[in-house]
Amino acid sequence: MPETDMSEAATALPPVAEIFNPHSPEYMNDPVPQCLALAERGPIVWYEPWQAWIITRMEDVMACWKSEPLSSDFYDWEFAPERPPQDKWSNFERAMIGHSLLADHGHHRLVRKVVSPAFSRNVVDKIQEKIKPDVEKLFDELGTPETFDYIEEIAQHIPFISITRMVGIPEKYWPEIRKVILTFTETWNPTISDEQREAARQDCNKAIDIILKVIAERRAQPEQDDFLSTLLKIEEENENFEEWDIVTLVLALIGAGADTTLVAQQWSVYTLVQHKDQVATALASPDAFSNAFSEINRWGVSSKMGFARYAPEDMEFMGQQLRKGVMVLMMPHLKDYNPAYYENPETFDAERVFEPDAMFGYGPRFCIGAALAKRQLYLTMCELFRRFPDIELAEEPERDPDDHNAIVFKRLMVRTNA
Repeated sequence: MPETDMSEAATALPPVAEIFNPHSPEYMNDPVPQCLALAERGPIVWYEPWQAWIITRMEDVMACWKSEPLSSDFYDWEFAPERPPQDKWSNFERAMIGHSLLADHGHHRLVRKVVSPAFSRNVVDKIQEKIKPDVEKLFDELGTPETFDYIEEIAQHIPFISITRMVGIPEKYWPEIRKVILTFTETWNPTISDEQREAARQDCNKAIDIILKVIAERRAQPEQDDFLSTLLKIEEENENFEEWDIVTLVLALIGAGADTTLVAQQWSVYTLVQHKDQVATALASPDAFSNAFSEINRWGVSSKMGFARYAPEDMEFMGQQLRKGVMVLMMPHLKDYNPAYYENPETFDAERVFEPDAMFGYGPRFCIGAALAKRQLYLTMCELFRRFPDIELAEEPERDPDDHNAIVFKRLMVRTNA
């Protein structure tokens, strides 16, 4: 096509904001058309409503994860609150500035290296045995109702209980910490209001107070069989691994872990009850479910925003000139119904092959808690379908527009047929 014709064609395209709006009812009810339309606009697209660039292709997202040319530090965002001086830090700043999630790349790699044994297959197997009684207790208390709301009765409890039990937070602190830790992921979400972010920041300060109290108690009375005890041992053996690394790992595991796995709980049930012919395959083993969950995540397309990064300086990136501090969003979910990536993408296939499987990130930013998240999901799905093998949706669930980062349901009513 001649250059003039290409220019005219580009001019004729509607603004990106007209074809893509993750907060619209149309996106919540069926995100696929908007995701595919956005991906067709090119490998990196300017999105005016968020003042951000969006990376649309999986190969570019993976390259960005692997080489880390951009910053993951929220305070590097051009619209972030001013980075406070160290003598003005609250607990939140101590955790968020230079900590193990958003730290410089070298320290981040060190933390991953020293804590990786705490996420080994053997450890995950032991954690499953530890949380299994809690899962069974929830279902025992539920009984055999004709219908029930899976979110209210099961989903909203499982992630927090299982992750807190695994970390080693004493039950006496559960009611107090639950109130203030589940907004953790909102503290770095650039798309929410300043007021909402500040409220989440204050919640984090309160949650960190509790975590510090638990750490002090554990130092006085060491235990052996939980994640916190393991982290304290790692601290003793590694001079560059400090108490604030422990704080932020625990904060992320409970806060971010509970938030994301609550979404995963909903979509796992919603998907499997509609594909009961594949339940046995999906739940055949932890490894089988690990793969099936990647398919659940692909088939459901629950993401809204993706992963935020920020230009650390004025720079050229993917052929675009980025100003310092501009946000760049990586959106791997845009590929999930693209036939160029997946054969018959409309079909749910619990045995679909994912090579590579980058649902939980890739390279040095692969989610270190991925195995734990999938194992507690596996355990819960096994218990649900063991007790209610004939379970089905009682109604098509209404989407909840208020979640800041994902498509979730207001309620998930199921009929047990027990």
